Amino acid sequence: MISSLDQMVERVLLKGKKHTVAVAWAQDPNTIGAIYNAITAGFVEAVMIGNSDEIRKVCNNNDIDHSKFRILNTEDEIKASAEAVRLARTGSADIVMKGLVGTDKFLKAVMDKESGIMVRDAVLSFVCAVEMPEYHKLLFITDPAVIPFPDLDQKVAMAGYAIEMTARFGIINPKIALIGASEKLSRHFQYSVDYPEMCRMAKNGQFGNCTMDGPLDLFLACDKKSVEIKGVNTPVDGDADILLFPSLESCNPFYKSLMLFAGGKLAGLIRGTEKPVIVMSRSESEKSKYYCIALACLMT
Repeated sequence: MISSLDQMVERVLLKGKKHTVAVAWAQDPNTIGAIYNAITAGFVEAVMIGNSDEIRKVCNNNDIDHSKFRILNTEDEIKASAEAVRLARTGSADIVMKGLVGTDKFLKAVMDKESGIMVRDAVLSFVCAVEMPEYHKLLFITDPAVIPFPDLDQKVAMAGYAIEMTARFGIINPKIALIGASEKLSRHFQYSVDYPEMCRMAKNGQFGNCTMDGPLDLFLACDKKSVEIKGVNTPVDGDADILLFPSLESCNPFYKSLMLFAGGKLAGLIRGTEKPVIVMSRSESEKSKYYCIALACLMT
């Protein structure tokens, strides 16, 4: 089982395969640094799409040899996004990555019905693996980036994507906590309708091999002492592998706070696409972007 993000990189290196990453609007120091480190490690090749002069300038300012990647000059971020997606759709790239382009413009290219790379009738969602000093294992979180208020079908898809990802890490029976404000059902929250249905589906084997319970608050999901103190009987038992949140506005601040205040490191991907898609904040660290590239290779 992969128990850290560095072990994930090691597993990718053991595969011995190089994947090609197409980066949209690539003149971003952290993205360029992450790509260069992945190239140096030996698991990717890259096509950097954007302002070629700016890309070379960033490389020169950071002692990076820009000859290590192919550079395609484009006039703006919309054309850069379209070209990155085109390369993936035509088989010239295995992975698409966002650089300095805004997320909305980038995802518009990914989701384009005529020229995008979405799986037909799929739900587009985001799953990330987070490593932090205060939790005893990797924690998988969904969805902090794409779906504002997921309905039942979208929550089911989110759970499926997270289970698929944990399987690549060797987790054969993931514990999934369906997160709420408390463990009590309430007519004020839509999840009080959706979560019991999802738990019923899980008991019937519709998610495969997993353990699911909810609603649970974060203490019951991730802290065994809290489970003992509150006396709540839950099969997740303070040992969650996956946290599924009821809304973007609850999940996004949580996952960002792990980075900012808890020393968290992350690797995340968009799911529901034909090729892995990396969508990280423009302010995200070089290291996290490097881990995202490795995760995309692991999922390919």
